Amino acid sequence: MITRIEVKRDSTESTSGVLRRFSKRVQGANIVRQAKSLRFTERPLSHYKKKKSALVRLERRAAYERLKKLGQVPITPARR
Repeated sequence: MITRIEVKRDSTESTSGVLRRFSKRVQGANIVRQAKSLRFTERPLSHYKKKKSALVRLERRAAYERLKKLGQVPITPARR
């Protein structure tokens, strides 16, 4: 999305006044807010990545269950 904001200087207006008007228009158009929100968006995972992570989870779970049956589950200290 491209938003074009244009501010023309009047003959009696100072540069700081033009800059202030420009920044107000940018704020009014929500350009900065939209840019910041787009900055941290993540793409959705691909089908391959989802499938791979699911297979890893299944593999880890099976290994844990096997160790549990053998009585070799490592004991982890309780979290505080």
